[in-house]
Amino acid sequence: MRKLKLIWDFRGPDASKIAEHHEIHLKEYIQLENLNIPLTGVEALSELHSIAFLVVNEDQMKPIRDALKPHRGQVYNADN
Repeated sequence: MRKLKLIWDFRGPDASKIAEHHEIHLKEYIQLENLNIPLTGVEALSELHSIAFLVVNEDQMKPIRDALKPHRGQVYNADN
């Protein structure tokens, strides 16, 4: 099954802290909805651009996308 990485972008001097806080909300949503999504995270892409993300199976994507409204997504592999 193909996996998709749903991504939320944050920019500015506080981007890293905001992304970390957003990941907390992603984990709360996963727990609240009783989903089996073990992979979430935060990445600093630059000093002023960080992301929060979660990785879902392709068949889970549409309801999660519609509920959480990620900024973008991409096919997930262990290298990205």
